Amino acid sequence: MQPAIQAFFDPVTCTISYVISDEAGGSCAIIDPVLDYDPKSSNTFTHSADALIAFIHDQHLSLQWILETHAHADHLSSADYLRNQLGGKIGIGQNIPAVQKTFKKIFNLGDEFIPDGHHFDHLFADGELFQIGKITTKVITVSGHTPADVAYQVNDVIFVGDTLFMPDIGTARADFPGGDARQLFKSIQKILAFAPDTRLFMCHDYPPTHRPAKWECTVAEQSAHNIHIHAGVTEDEFVNMRNKRDTTLEMPNLLLPSIQVNIRAGKLPPVESNGVAYFKIPINLI
Repeated sequence: MQPAIQAFFDPVTCTISYVISDEAGGSCAIIDPVLDYDPKSSNTFTHSADALIAFIHDQHLSLQWILETHAHADHLSSADYLRNQLGGKIGIGQNIPAVQKTFKKIFNLGDEFIPDGHHFDHLFADGELFQIGKITTKVITVSGHTPADVAYQVNDVIFVGDTLFMPDIGTARADFPGGDARQLFKSIQKILAFAPDTRLFMCHDYPPTHRPAKWECTVAEQSAHNIHIHAGVTEDEFVNMRNKRDTTLEMPNLLLPSIQVNIRAGKLPPVESNGVAYFKIPINLI
């Protein structure tokens, strides 16, 4: 059974969220949902998540899963809000505790934050199979951008997360805490080993001015045209390129608030005695 796929592009964070379903009126999953955030006021909004909810209601679907490809550094996740509105379980790769431990130290989080992954409903192992209604989905570990990145394969479709971008954009950075360019190369090779006509769906697109945002291509297109890792690029060449390029990149605008939400499966930090939640901003550390 081929999944129905509906993409939602957020132009503010250049994130693509997906609703995938097995059949009309059937079961569905959401991949990488966005919680809108204004960094100037530190206010959150649910416009992007509400668009997903409206689509699911309109299609008479039942939400089974909210799937994260990793703990994003460029947008806040609305997973917790969606679970409260629609039900379903939040899933992420089983290496998320490594990311939580790293950022617990960076943000000096208190004893109330236990970095064991329990914030999520399920931690997926590499190769694990699970159901979205009648659709069997496979988890592929693709660490390198972070230690906990996973991709989700449904038949001849793979949602690749932050491993590959569209061929004219290249590949994800590997300089975040726990990132590793050599591991990213190996993870990308796992994806490029699939059949040439395998359809790949991106987590982000940063479109140049001459084209609109895009998020779908094939293994063949990536192998032939990806500017960073096309066929013939060696592991050492990629690692050298990636490490050199990463030193020129600025930190994502929403890195600090995003991570504090996303390691909590989309929940905001706990409210303090005055009933207000706060983000912590380390100074001269990152």
